[in-house]
Amino acid sequence: MVFLPESAPTRQVEGAAYWFAFCRDALLVCMQAGKAVVPFAAGGPAPGLAIARKIYLGRLDDHPCYAADVSHDGFVSPGLAFLGLRKLSGLLEENIYQVAGRASQLLHWDRTHQYCGRCGARTEIKADEYARCCPACGLVSYPRISPAVIGVITRDDQILLARRPGLKFYSVLAGFVEPGENLEECLRREVREEVGVEIKNINYFGSQSWPFPHSLMIAFTAEHAGGEINVDGVETVDAGWYTVDNLPALPDPVSIAWRLVNWFVERFR
Repeated sequence: MVFLPESAPTRQVEGAAYWFAFCRDALLVCMQAGKAVVPFAAGGPAPGLAIARKIYLGRLDDHPCYAADVSHDGFVSPGLAFLGLRKLSGLLEENIYQVAGRASQLLHWDRTHQYCGRCGARTEIKADEYARCCPACGLVSYPRISPAVIGVITRDDQILLARRPGLKFYSVLAGFVEPGENLEECLRREVREEVGVEIKNINYFGSQSWPFPHSLMIAFTAEHAGGEINVDGVETVDAGWYTVDNLPALPDPVSIAWRLVNWFVERFR
């Protein structure tokens, strides 16, 4: 299925549409043969669901698609269920999962920007782009995106993996970009703060939208430059150097963190 993003319809919208309908953070899906699909219907995602807000997303295989906030109080429909995006990893087609992430982020933004952050007046939708405008002071608010870096650190044939509090798996290091930092400075700081080592030879790897709730993960590879592991005990509770043959439990394959680990495995196995 091919998705064409549009902030506003470029031609008349009619007939059935694909619905990315969320109740809180859970997406309405229909389970078919172990896979999840989003509703395709005219007028709304399913009978009996009240739509609190609706945002046009674009066209999917030339059909319109919408993000919607819905209420499911008392809603019962055989074959339909609300599932969180993390649980839907691997159940939705990859490109549909990406559209669902886009829908989730736009709904979160619209839900949290109903009032102006500068003067408190109620905002209005800007028709030609994803933006909300304040009619009182003119402030324009766009969907929030929070950049974060993530990096695989190697030392010879070893990879640095760490575990965060409350999690059972180990992963590569990551953190949000702070004001005034570039991406490489952010990665150096995060690694230094969390495990106490220095890095070098930072190279861009790739990026991934991460809708929990509105992150953009920018991934790098890097090499150990010095220092011994000393975890901070706050963001990281354990860390170590691992070879391909003794990797611990790893993150979900849907994440770019897994892709970084897989890059290491392919390189050193």
